[in-house]
Amino acid sequence: MVLKTLAKSVREYKRPSVLTPVFMTLEVALECFIPLVMARLLDSLYGDNMRPVIKFGVILLAMAMVSLVCGTAAGRLAARASCGFAHNLRHDLFYKVQNFSFGNIDKFSASGLVTRLTTDVTNVQNAYMMVIRMAVRFPLMLITALVMSFTINVKMACIFLAILPVLGISMTLIILKAHPIFVRVIKQYDTLNESVHENIKGMRVVKTYVREDFERNKFNNNAESIRRDFTRAERILATSNPVMWFCIFSVMLLICALGAKFTVETFGGFDGDTPVWGKLSTGDMASLFAYAGQILSSMMMLAMVLVQVVMASASAKRIAEVLNEQSDIVSPENAVAEVSDGSVDFCGVNFKYAASAEKNALENIELHIKSGETIGILGGTGSGKTSLVQMIPRLYDAQNGVVRVGGKDVRDYDLQALRDNVAMVLQKNLLFSGTIAENLRWGNPDATPEQLRHAARLACADEFVSSFPDGYETFIEQGGTNVSGGQKQRLTIARALLKKPKILILDDSTSAVDTRTDALIRKAFRDEIPDTTKIIIAQRTASVQECDRIVVMDNGRIDAVGTHEELLASNAIYREVYDSQNKTDENVQEGETHESR
Repeated sequence: MVLKTLAKSVREYKRPSVLTPVFMTLEVALECFIPLVMARLLDSLYGDNMRPVIKFGVILLAMAMVSLVCGTAAGRLAARASCGFAHNLRHDLFYKVQNFSFGNIDKFSASGLVTRLTTDVTNVQNAYMMVIRMAVRFPLMLITALVMSFTINVKMACIFLAILPVLGISMTLIILKAHPIFVRVIKQYDTLNESVHENIKGMRVVKTYVREDFERNKFNNNAESIRRDFTRAERILATSNPVMWFCIFSVMLLICALGAKFTVETFGGFDGDTPVWGKLSTGDMASLFAYAGQILSSMMMLAMVLVQVVMASASAKRIAEVLNEQSDIVSPENAVAEVSDGSVDFCGVNFKYAASAEKNALENIELHIKSGETIGILGGTGSGKTSLVQMIPRLYDAQNGVVRVGGKDVRDYDLQALRDNVAMVLQKNLLFSGTIAENLRWGNPDATPEQLRHAARLACADEFVSSFPDGYETFIEQGGTNVSGGQKQRLTIARALLKKPKILILDDSTSAVDTRTDALIRKAFRDEIPDTTKIIIAQRTASVQECDRIVVMDNGRIDAVGTHEELLASNAIYREVYDSQNKTDENVQEGETHESR
């Protein structure tokens, strides 16, 4: 199943993958016939007759040249096939992840996906090259050399048959011992990558709390664990060299001892100037030495190939897990391709992030939002505010109940059509490396400079962008590290507005701006996009009190729905939040007044 999954990524590299074993077979055939020609050459070295030497020398040179050409072609084709296969694997993995729902992504950590795209693919690439090249070369050489040895002398060839089980059993034990360690090391790479990812992402927190030493120790511990296991595995594999050389020298000794006896016993003297041989000649002895090297080195290399393949098998399984993962959110057949309006309806919605979760993140949600209406959502941490709005663009599907947009079930829409009409601005905003204009055009790739400025003005971003020397061509570092949190929020709001969505969701996306700017952004929304449904999640009551309706959430349920005045009069949660924030504001104002006096 794993091989079948990965084989789909070979695609246009099937031809070099097939041609590599063909050229490798030709090279092995020539290499195995060369010792026979050398034997004839050695046996013809008598007197002053150079014609046999020239004849066999030319044949050897031709065979060596053809073997070189075949070996070079096989190497180039194998490199092309393996690198192309790795390229396709990374492409397929990346595009597969792009189509995942949030539920699918939750199954794989970010560090695990990075390891699969890098280390695991490299392991599979190396194993693939080994399989199409070495795994063809050495079994073929082993069998051919063994057959050739039997054609020379059966008794001498039996020496190889006696030593092969010893070498085979030794290599098998070594591989069985090393394989679990390699599997463990691959998993440890995930931990190492996760440590690096957390450290870089949370660099400000690390420095604020002076935790550099702790992070260094954590990284060093992970790196040391990988080093220790790799060293242990390599030490185990290193024992294969002494075992192989022991077998090689044992064979050589036996060939020398028995071969010398057979050579002396089977030498029949001279017929004039020509030596007469019986069953074993000097050339045959030389050929047996050559075949001994080929047979035993083939066994050794087969063991190494097997180690690489076994090590890559763990990586292959991890890659196949991602490639075989089916997105649980896909567009249906005959999907609706157009969203008629921005109305949103939640009808008896229950939702939890994992099927095994004991408690629902949302429970029995009933909410009906008219197109063009401005809705505020307020609630404590973990009350289900973000979970609620993630149902609208179908980032998650409800386990029970129905979510409708434009009067139709979101599961009936084409995903791209639905999400093109829903714009979300998150609290944790992300800007990509590139210019401000390039970041804004994520909302509309064809936006004109005037459209960029208009969206930026609505989001109160045009003023600070225009103050930059390069204006909208100002380069943004990866993650937007060269702009402030409030500036990032305003740029991401402008980016969302460029989509001209029917539904705009602001998930606590003005938390980093001051109250005056927040008010200006909300006023621009009212004046400029009155037909767009606006859903505003906020922590401050000031951000939602002018909304048409406010939804108060508590523990995954809707506690109350109403206007600012209605909720102040009837809802304890809303009144408590409002009072606590306004008392804080009053205390601040009193403090400022006292200082001025």
